Amino acid sequence: MEDLILFPAIDLKDGACVRLYKGEMEQAKIFNHSPAQQAIQFEKDGFSWLHLVDLNGAFEGKPVNASAVKEIRQAINLPIQLGGGIRDMKTVEFWFEVGINRLILGTAAVKNPEFVKQACKKFPNKIVVGVDARGGMVATEGWAEQSNIKAVDLCKKFEDVGVSCIIYTDIDRDGVLQGINIEATAELAEAINIPVIASGGLSGYDDITKLKKVQNKGIIGVISGKALYEGHIQPEKALSLCKTII
Repeated sequence: MEDLILFPAIDLKDGACVRLYKGEMEQAKIFNHSPAQQAIQFEKDGFSWLHLVDLNGAFEGKPVNASAVKEIRQAINLPIQLGGGIRDMKTVEFWFEVGINRLILGTAAVKNPEFVKQACKKFPNKIVVGVDARGGMVATEGWAEQSNIKAVDLCKKFEDVGVSCIIYTDIDRDGVLQGINIEATAELAEAINIPVIASGGLSGYDDITKLKKVQNKGIIGVISGKALYEGHIQPEKALSLCKTII
């Protein structure tokens, strides 16, 4: 079995590297005023990917932290996946020109599935669908709006269009260090034929071990923000666990 990919997260708000609490913009804690320096550190730590989110972009529906993203892109060699406010093909093309390797479409996947299909057709295996859910139901617009669509039903819409993977976030767990919702993530991964990345609430090494145990259901990675920034997990040990065969 392949290694579980551990994605360190940089969430950008007003040019700084922050973490939110349950997706609330007012509850943003700044961890680094230089996102590029943070990205360099993650590369030194041995990570194989970087997960980036333009938080302002997610709320405004257009790129807002482009200068910070460009600085990060120029500073590191790691592949980068980025999400936040990508709602049209012009924005997709803009980010690929900047040098981003994969783009995450979230709100667009709910409100404009045809656009996601077009993006996948033009950029096969470079489009990720971000599914953010509360109680199994999808939320949009930077988590500000709740839909009546089940996460699994949304994912099934994109099974045969060339989506690279699904990032599944349990909003109620995000930024609160209460542990990944392993059960819901594994259930989703088993129900669809697209690989799944777990997100929201990674609190320690135990989460990585539990994910490894259900990795064969179709889980390829996990995203970590707060646990890394606050020292609940250390990169070397966490990455070693991701390689462990269980």
